[in-house]
Amino acid sequence: MKTAPRGKPIAELNLIPLIDVALILVIIFMVLTPILVQTQLTVKLPKASSGASADAAQTVTVQIARNGVVEVEGLPVRWDALERELALRLPRSARKTLLVQADRSVPVEKVVEVLDVARKLGVGRLGIGVAAGARP
Repeated sequence: MKTAPRGKPIAELNLIPLIDVALILVIIFMVLTPILVQTQLTVKLPKASSGASADAAQTVTVQIARNGVVEVEGLPVRWDALERELALRLPRSARKTLLVQADRSVPVEKVVEVLDVARKLGVGRLGIGVAAGARP
């Protein structure tokens, strides 16, 4: 330890360990961010040869994944809270559209359940999302 000319110790704050920890945290976040983005919900939509696109401002999207996870506008929702969540996002308006995008392997009963909830809430138009292109 260094001492001052009068015998007092020099008290300096060493910032090097703090900077090292901060840089390590930045590196960890840089590595984890792409992994977190890849783990988002992915839905393989069935293909259709014809169809029309919906107006994004008037459309609420519900996605159902292969494992049964349901998302409303990208936010995960429990099945028992689906009606409440849709009621918040879909005011009683004939101009609103509900678009259901379900994975190919999702049972039809799950899609019908979402459509029933939407009809009960008085949604004006219902749609089922498909991928563009000819059916294989």
